[in-house]
Amino acid sequence: MALLDGNALAGPLVELLGWDATASIIRCTHCGARGALASVVVYASPMGSVARCAGCDAVLLTLVDAPDGRGWVGMPGLDALEVRRDR
Repeated sequence: MALLDGNALAGPLVELLGWDATASIIRCTHCGARGALASVVVYASPMGSVARCAGCDAVLLTLVDAPDGRGWVGMPGLDALEVRRDR
């Protein structure tokens, strides 16, 4: 399993959501830490990725890739995700 930063989520998020959310500000539900999604710690494997808070290690976001091309995004530890409409 590879240990990466949140920038590794850029490609998968564009594919699944239609936009790159790595510059968006997030807030951890568990510790309240705020920062860019790019600053999280990402554990990546062939099945997908798990993004964890750099402050408390809580699971913030999960990306799962299915062999048939489907994907799932879970955000169990995100209290907020900034969405900018001017980009």
